[in-house]
Amino acid sequence: MPSALPIADPAPADGALPASVVDGAADRAFGAYLHVPYCRARCGYCDFNTYTADEVRGTSRADFAGQAIGEVMLAARVLDAAGLPRRPASTVFFGGGTPTLLPTSDLAAMLDAVRDAFGLADGAEVTTEANPDSIDAAGFAELAAAGFTRVSLGMQSAVPHVLATLERTHDPANVPRRVAEARDAGLQVSVDLIFGTPGESLADLDASIDAALATEPDHLSAYALIVEEGTKLARQIARGEVPPVDDDLHADMYEHLDVRLAAAGYDWYEVSNWARDDNHRSRHNLAYWTGEDWWGVGPGAHSHVGGVRWWNVKHPAAYAQRLAVGESPAAGRETLDPETRRVERVLLETRTALGLPIDVLDAEGRTAVAGLIADELVDAHLAIRGRLVLTPRGRLLADGVVRRLLPNDL
Repeated sequence: MPSALPIADPAPADGALPASVVDGAADRAFGAYLHVPYCRARCGYCDFNTYTADEVRGTSRADFAGQAIGEVMLAARVLDAAGLPRRPASTVFFGGGTPTLLPTSDLAAMLDAVRDAFGLADGAEVTTEANPDSIDAAGFAELAAAGFTRVSLGMQSAVPHVLATLERTHDPANVPRRVAEARDAGLQVSVDLIFGTPGESLADLDASIDAALATEPDHLSAYALIVEEGTKLARQIARGEVPPVDDDLHADMYEHLDVRLAAAGYDWYEVSNWARDDNHRSRHNLAYWTGEDWWGVGPGAHSHVGGVRWWNVKHPAAYAQRLAVGESPAAGRETLDPETRRVERVLLETRTALGLPIDVLDAEGRTAVAGLIADELVDAHLAIRGRLVLTPRGRLLADGVVRRLLPNDL
């Protein structure tokens, strides 16, 4: 089952935010994330807050759009009551789960609610994740007509035995079809890969890269498989039914991916993300990495506004019950002090191609930069100019780099 929520302060039943969130709000972008927690089947590696129909009692998938719209309306009231300026959403992202299990009309209604509550900025990026088996050409056309601009397709791999280990049930042959259909509808397309699945070889990875590049996507994400405690895959590895993850092979695969994607014209802009150019980067994800504001709608969704972070109850029935009685679905929250916000900035911005201004670091962190340059983990020329940017080797060891930059905080 999905991992537990963090432990923090209780959230107020009305969702009210402190007056401090107004400070600097006019300089921060605002976005919306809508978490659709339903999947047709649970993949063995997945630790996300998702549920199949058999796992939910007390509410149904058919009711979800109305519940999410209720939270969007609550969000507008809470933000207005806090005195925040009305900021149109510059990005909207539907994640999951599998958002495209819902009727396209439900997704359109949820987007309309965001548009009515906040407005959409000119050129707003509106993305939905999609399983290649859960949508077709007509669905893409309807999404585009509703105002969606982008789709993120969960390809994961093109190799049948890798998909079987992951328990991904989609037909790999549908991926190029879906990319072509989305593009015909006028949508930008991102393709998601997972690498390092037990039993996957470099040749398998090459086959998946070949298949992904053949579709000529605008954007690619590639994530190293992390075996999360409590998942079916973790239990299979513990019982010896599946070989353990090979960290050295992970590193080799990442380097291979980066070289191949760069040769194909894709630039990295975050450790796990590549795009054809700046215009095809995921602006929604960049907002997370650079500390902008967003409201997360849906069971288990996380939000951040002006240094206040909160998260919703996880189960769809509990989420529905809270909204039905006019209460916020938030389960807990925390207010980040300036030092915590600085530490998080180091953690997140270090992962991006834009990098981190070195003057954000404390004295010990700045002292560590010389050693990181010597170890060829950060770009020496950019560091001299005051910006810390990881080298390809540094991206492989990003967690270790951060530990050296924050020796007293991690």
